[in-house]
Amino acid sequence: MESPRVCSPILLVLLLCKPPPTHTPVAVFPHDVDPVRFALNLEFTEAEFFLHAAFGKGLDHFAPNLTLGGPPPVGARKANLDELTWRIIAEFGYQEIGHLRAIRKTVAGIPRPLIDLSSHNFAKVMDEAVGYRLDPPFDPYVSSLNFLLAVYVIPYLGINGYTGTNPLIDGYATKRLVAGLLAVESGQDAVVRGLLFERRRDAVPPYHGVTVAELTDRVSALRNGLGRCGVKDEGLVVPERLGAEGRICTNVLSADADSLSYSRTPAELLRILYLTGDERVPGGFFPEGANGRIARMLLGKPHGDEHGV
Repeated sequence: MESPRVCSPILLVLLLCKPPPTHTPVAVFPHDVDPVRFALNLEFTEAEFFLHAAFGKGLDHFAPNLTLGGPPPVGARKANLDELTWRIIAEFGYQEIGHLRAIRKTVAGIPRPLIDLSSHNFAKVMDEAVGYRLDPPFDPYVSSLNFLLAVYVIPYLGINGYTGTNPLIDGYATKRLVAGLLAVESGQDAVVRGLLFERRRDAVPPYHGVTVAELTDRVSALRNGLGRCGVKDEGLVVPERLGAEGRICTNVLSADADSLSYSRTPAELLRILYLTGDERVPGGFFPEGANGRIARMLLGKPHGDEHGV
């Protein structure tokens, strides 16, 4: 008579609805806190950018408790979006509120830094990317295409940051948090890149000599240059040898030779976000510097801005 099959404990766990128990039963290690809090700088930036573009209002209207008294952003305003783009960006804005809340619940928060989301700041980015002054100056808020190109500038950096953060943390709650954040941020970036890829051959009005694909390529090159750590960024179209498995020139998802996400350190991210190429010299999207212990330490400034709430 055939003996009954005996499942291993691991197999039994895999057959259940709940995930297996953690090997290290600590929710948040002390060394997890600062790297995860650092991500709030980008999450604040994305939340304000998306919410203002969709609704003309930001966190001070939708979730003032999450700002911890930080100043409102500079220059953010409602964008002229078509219905499809509006729905996507409105959803992204609400998602960012959830991200901020989840991070704060897990590792507590930091005050919202001063964020420059003005058209002047984005015009500076695009001018530096193409290597000359665009006329008229680039304005992210005048059209859906311009706004998507402006979105291309920022959220991808969050993916790089979470990819770099994950190996540095050990607590099961922080690991779970970063995995969830990385998944949704990656999805947001894929949606934006997919929409832009569909229009890759279009000229960016009124700059008839610059296509969508060319501008994304220039922005990626600018970020690589400012980051000063090699190629970790690629536009929507690449030489075939740099595409997935060296067999395709489309590049809807930017990834390395093994199709894995690129990783960037906090210092690399700040060099790009400050638009100075130096993590010790603030500017760009954070005129007064980013917040949290890591960013303030790199600036050589007091970092007593953490909030255990």
